[in-house]
Amino acid sequence: MECDFVKIMDRKALEIPFWFKVTLTIREAAAYSNIGINKIEELLKQPKCNFVLYVGNKKLVKRKEFEQYISKNLEI
Repeated sequence: MECDFVKIMDRKALEIPFWFKVTLTIREAAAYSNIGINKIEELLKQPKCNFVLYVGNKKLVKRKEFEQYISKNLEI
């Protein structure tokens, strides 16, 4: 017998809007910023990139730092 909590929860209930997330996947960051996936991956490879977070082999984008980076630069 399943508990009521499991019945109520579905995938859509677990989705959180970008602006509430602390970190974003590369695809989410691309959709959020309108910058291409390849360009974001290139930025994350830079030695002094302050908005990359490594979780094992996975790269995540720190949303607030990413927003600050975009607001400070005229060109990417």
